[in-house]
Amino acid sequence: MGGGSGRSTIDMTSDTPVTRRSARRARSPQGAGHLLAVGAGIVAFALAAVLALAPPPPPSEAEQLQAYIDAHAQKLIVPQDVASVAIARDAYSATPGVESLVASGTNYDWAKMVLLFGSFPMSDTNVTVLTRWMRQENGPDNWFNRNNPLNNGWGSGGGGGTGTYDSLVIAAQNAADALHSVPGYSGIVDALAASASTEQVEAAIWASPWASGHYDNGGHWSYVPVPVITAPAEDW
Repeated sequence: MGGGSGRSTIDMTSDTPVTRRSARRARSPQGAGHLLAVGAGIVAFALAAVLALAPPPPPSEAEQLQAYIDAHAQKLIVPQDVASVAIARDAYSATPGVESLVASGTNYDWAKMVLLFGSFPMSDTNVTVLTRWMRQENGPDNWFNRNNPLNNGWGSGGGGGTGTYDSLVIAAQNAADALHSVPGYSGIVDALAASASTEQVEAAIWASPWASGHYDNGGHWSYVPVPVITAPAEDW
């Protein structure tokens, strides 16, 4: 202690309790940062360990498909001198319906309509015979006379084939019904169903009771090509 000043002086170098506590407080921020760093490292290590142990995500559909292709891949080796083979494809055709036949509206279309309603093949031979048959009944230019091209008495209201139908479509339906309904026409039905030759179908027509004179067994039958004639639209 000095004399004369009247103030006491504290020795800061002495190892008193106050001095040690102050020193610890001065060092405490550095110690806390160290602890935080160590804790963060532990958490990061634990998270990495958890991620390492977690199962991988399932493969996507595209990856599964590629894996299947890779596992089942096949290889085809073709010799360079292999001969090419021509492939024959089946032919196809379309059968016209009632509306398309009406739209065209010729004597050939009406003949096809009879075949359609009668479930007969629309073959060239069948169409040829029917158009010849129509010509024998009404002539080529007026084949649609009384809307009864074959002078059919079935459902026309006139005996001996002199009746009239309301339309050519109804006439075609009744002609087909008559062929299937009258036993005496069975030979015609069989020949048309088989799409037989024109000679066979015509012979069956002559032998049937369709015409009382039986077309003179072919003596009154023309083989000249039948011209294409369109009926008036109102007749359909």
